[in-house]
Amino acid sequence: MKKVRQFAILFFIPFVLPFGETTVDGPYVSYHNEHIYIKKILEESSGGKIARVDSMPVSSRKNVVLAINTDITGKTFPVTLKSELINEPSVFPLPGKQLILSDIEGNFAGFRKLLQGCGVIDSDLNWVFGNGHLVLSGDFVDRGQQVTELLWFIYALEDKARVAGGYVHYILGNHEIMIMSGDTRYVNKKYKESTGLLNVKYEQLFDEHTELGRWLRTKNVIEKIGDNIFVHGGISDAVNKLRLSPEEINKLVKPFYSDSLYIYPDKKLPVLYNDDGPFWYRGYYKPDPDKALPGQIHRTLSRFSVQHIFTGHSIVADTISVWHHGKVINTDVPHHKEGKSEAVLYSDGIYYRISAAGERFRLPVSIRN
Repeated sequence: MKKVRQFAILFFIPFVLPFGETTVDGPYVSYHNEHIYIKKILEESSGGKIARVDSMPVSSRKNVVLAINTDITGKTFPVTLKSELINEPSVFPLPGKQLILSDIEGNFAGFRKLLQGCGVIDSDLNWVFGNGHLVLSGDFVDRGQQVTELLWFIYALEDKARVAGGYVHYILGNHEIMIMSGDTRYVNKKYKESTGLLNVKYEQLFDEHTELGRWLRTKNVIEKIGDNIFVHGGISDAVNKLRLSPEEINKLVKPFYSDSLYIYPDKKLPVLYNDDGPFWYRGYYKPDPDKALPGQIHRTLSRFSVQHIFTGHSIVADTISVWHHGKVINTDVPHHKEGKSEAVLYSDGIYYRISAAGERFRLPVSIRN
C-alpha cells in the first residue's frame, strides 16, 4: 500500500520538513473544490520514499511560498505563485541584448551554469541581465532528473526579469507538448516512481488543474522578436502555405496542447501538429541539409518579414551552428556533455556563440543596417 501523508492547513509558509526527511521531487501545485493541494515526494532517513500532500483554501493562495531544490545539495530558491496567468504575446520588438538557447531537458545544473556564465543570473539565481531578453526555444522537460525544479525556476525567473525591465520567452517544443498530451516515452524513470506514489498519470501533474500546467498553456510555439522568428523545430513549406501569422498559429494550437485524439475541427491543425509543424520539423538539417530548398527559407523569411530563423530540436553540431547562408541558426547542442553547453548572445548588434565559461565567438550572421 502506498504511503501518503496528507495535511490540511489554513495558511501556508515554506515547509519545514520533519527531521530526516528530504524532498526528492516536487512540489506540484493543483486546484480542486476551492482548495490548493501541494504534493511532493520525500525520502526518509531509512531510504524509503513517501508522498506528502498539504492543502489549504484557495483564499490563502497569496501566502504560498514554495521552497524549490536546485542542483546544489541544501540550496533552494523561493517561488511565490503568480497573481494571474495570461497568454504570452506573439510579437515583440528587438531588444538590445538577448540570450538564446534550447533543449536543456531537465538538466538544472547545465542551465544554471550556462545562465551564470553568460551573465543572466548571479550565484543566488537572481536576474542580472537588466533589460535583456532570455529566449528559451523548447524542450526543457523529459530525460533529465530535475524537470520540476527547472520549470519552477523559469516560472520564477520571469517575474524577476520583468521587475528589471527584461523578459523571459519560453517557446514550447515537442517534448512540452508530449508531456501535456500523455506521451511519456522520454520521461525519466524518477517521475514514473513519483506518479506511482502520488497515484496519478504523469500528464495529470501538468493538466489544466495545476499551476505549472496552466502556466505552460500560456506559452507559444512561435514568436517573432524583431527581425527573428523563434520556433523549436522550424517552418516548413506546408506551414508557409497556410499563410498564418505567429498570432494565428499560436491561437490555433493552444487549445490542443493536451489533446491525444488528433480529431481537429480546423484542417490547418493537422499540419501544425504533424512532422511539418513548428515544434517537430527537421527539414533544415535532415536528412540532407544541402537539399533544403533556398526558396523555402526565402518564402519563410518573406512571409514573416524577418531575417533569421532560430531553432533547436536537432543536434547537428557540438556548438551553436549557422546554416543556409546565415539565415538559420541552430541552438540545440549536447548540454549534458562537459564543456559543450552554449547559447547565442546578441549584443551591440552582433551575434555570438557563448560558452558556460563566458567565452564569445562571433557568428557569421548579418543584420539589417
